[in-house]
Amino acid sequence: HGFVLFLKIFMNTLKYLQSNEFLLDVDLWRLFANLEELNKISLIFVKNFFETMKEHVSESGSPMNSISILKKFFQGDLCQTHQIYCLNYTSAVFYLEKLRQREDFGIYLKWCEQKEQCRRLHLPELLVAPLHRLTRYPLLLNNIWKRSTDKTEKDSIQSLKEKVEKSIWDLEGKVKWLDNFQKFRQLHEVIIWPQVWDRDKRFFVPESLKQSLRENSSENILSSASRRLLHDGRLTLAESTRLLDVYLFLFDDFLLITKIKRNKKKYGGSDTGLTLVCPSLAPELQSVVREGGFCQVLDQPIPLDRLILKNVDPIHVTVFTLRNAFLIQHENRYRQCIAVFLLQAQTESAKKTWMSQIERAVSNYMKQHETKRSTLLCSPAESSEI
Repeated sequence: HGFVLFLKIFMNTLKYLQSNEFLLDVDLWRLFANLEELNKISLIFVKNFFETMKEHVSESGSPMNSISILKKFFQGDLCQTHQIYCLNYTSAVFYLEKLRQREDFGIYLKWCEQKEQCRRLHLPELLVAPLHRLTRYPLLLNNIWKRSTDKTEKDSIQSLKEKVEKSIWDLEGKVKWLDNFQKFRQLHEVIIWPQVWDRDKRFFVPESLKQSLRENSSENILSSASRRLLHDGRLTLAESTRLLDVYLFLFDDFLLITKIKRNKKKYGGSDTGLTLVCPSLAPELQSVVREGGFCQVLDQPIPLDRLILKNVDPIHVTVFTLRNAFLIQHENRYRQCIAVFLLQAQTESAKKTWMSQIERAVSNYMKQHETKRSTLLCSPAESSEI
């Protein structure tokens, strides 16, 4: 009942404002998706189920016909409607994050959230509630199964429970894929790849040749749908004459070191409507984006099979009096060192986290690489003759 009131306050208030020509550009579907339909179907399910229980209690001795109701809703509208909502959830949170930067939408949110019926809850808590409810359905079916005495009925409930669990498992995979897609789309905007002649002054390229090199841009490296971001965060890079604020991205196949650059125009200014901050990004990176910053690639990506990680004992670091330092070495295919990065974490704990994350990523990558190599070696060899 509280959820219904909560939903009505937010949706009805927004509809009322739009009927009076306020917040007309706010898309109800993008924000709430099919939440009204989902709520309606859930209420019908609860009502029908309790009516069946009531009839069973009033007519003692009569069999309780709960299976037909459970099958109707869990194999039909209820799970399908939930799937539609859950697949839209990440986009809805992403859209809400954008809207919250606006003063007029902020006033609407504050007015709704201050209503007594909301019980100090906020809109993000309303949006996430159906996801929590979906995960409780197997528990509900399990409790019904425990209380059932008929073997045929128990088998039907068990079969239904397994189907619901599989549906949730499949949905989780789709939601994770969409979440990863949103995250990488944001990273594609945040990470800037300078041209090789801008990154390293040793390389000279005539203007007439630059365009052909630009066409083979390295930005597409983040376009792979299978790539995953394992860990990221701020660190300090020790250079020969200074300490540089950097941001590292550890993917499942390479490490990328970037330096944080800041725009003069802050996020939240006149360009607020043009910039979105993906809620699944790390808080540190979200703050960089909100401050109008971006991450400029400092050096070429370091493949995990070419990365050497070394701990740095504090006694060896005297020039900059660095603490919590570790060293990353980039080797080429001939095992020659082509780059070295001396990095400092803010705390000893953060250093240990970074080192363990890198070690685990390298280990997993090497195992996968060996598996693929073994598979290729086991496959029939092609003829060397033309």
